[in-house]
Amino acid sequence: MRRILVVGASAAGLAAAETLRREGYDGTLTLVGEEAHAPYDRPPLSKQILSGEWSAERLPLRARADLDALDLDLRLGRAATGLDLAGRAVLLADGTRLPYDGLIVATGVRPRRLPGEGDAHVLRTLDDALALRERLGPGRRLVVVGAGFLGAEAAAVARGLGTEVTLLEPAPVPLAHAVGEQVGRVLSQAHPDHGVDLRTGVGVAEVSGTGVRLTDGELVAADEVLVAIGSLPNTEWLEGGGLKVADGLVCDEYSAAAPGVYGAGDVARWHNPLFGTSMRIEHRTNAAEQGMAAARNLLHPDARKPFAPVPYFWSDQYDMKVQAFGHLRGHDEVAVVEGELAARRFIVAYRTGDRLVGALAIGMPPKAIRGWRQAVATGASWREAVGTASPPLDIP
Repeated sequence: MRRILVVGASAAGLAAAETLRREGYDGTLTLVGEEAHAPYDRPPLSKQILSGEWSAERLPLRARADLDALDLDLRLGRAATGLDLAGRAVLLADGTRLPYDGLIVATGVRPRRLPGEGDAHVLRTLDDALALRERLGPGRRLVVVGAGFLGAEAAAVARGLGTEVTLLEPAPVPLAHAVGEQVGRVLSQAHPDHGVDLRTGVGVAEVSGTGVRLTDGELVAADEVLVAIGSLPNTEWLEGGGLKVADGLVCDEYSAAAPGVYGAGDVARWHNPLFGTSMRIEHRTNAAEQGMAAARNLLHPDARKPFAPVPYFWSDQYDMKVQAFGHLRGHDEVAVVEGELAARRFIVAYRTGDRLVGALAIGMPPKAIRGWRQAVATGASWREAVGTASPPLDIP
């Protein structure tokens, strides 16, 4: 194998490239990125960059000298537009045809859009964050459509900058589908406590030049609108190329999509044997871990290992630090195992079937939840981990 191509120059793609070199690969290594920027970190976009706490110079994942040391054929500012699986080549928007012996797909996701968005903001790239940051501050009105983690973080930062914020969410309880109704209520109550106008159970018809039109006809006036209603995997360039695509690039437990082709990061939907289910994870930690795993499996096909992580994510909102391990979606039960919900300082555990599948902490030190991660990783039963002392909070 003398030509390896990594498509996607963010956390997953860079982790894959670094791992390939670390594992001894010395052939041609091409890294393709749609953005002109060198690989940079995305979680700070909705936090430190949006708030102005950080400058853009702090975002690169590696110093230029470290990138140069990888001896990459770096193709930035060039989007992939097609895949010739039989001919083992990727086509770029500038007409270039890049042959490969091994391929890692790490093209990430893009924001979902709304009808009539006009000049509405999204928050996925550095340029997105810088453009929105310039429009926030005292005397400004921001409407955030979508109270998921991204929308909630942006609303918290904007409010901290003195912006008047309205947060719109179609669900009765934000994030209930992911963390449970009671935990969702705790997280969402922080917004009105900090002066945000949180409106739940509302639908958005369109974004106009003067604000957001709700499905009941009301116009919510705004100077700026941020649409944060989720993401779509960047798989269009793969369609018709011979790989299976279904809400992401479909991969097996090794992150393989086809012989010599692997997926990594937000774009990959793979079978996680630890939980016995297919999942696609849009979190920073998973991107790096899967990039490394895909690179190793591509380079050492006779010694492949299943990619079976305990997913991890975190979120910073106002004075709350949220941390979670495991696969929380579709859970059957939630129980408080430490602390109190009302104090916004607690750990809750999640059950699916007879097994502990996750834990979430708010306002707790990292070490307080690490033991729960280990219990999830070892497949602990609910009775072993939690017992019967903690009553369930809700059954979504």
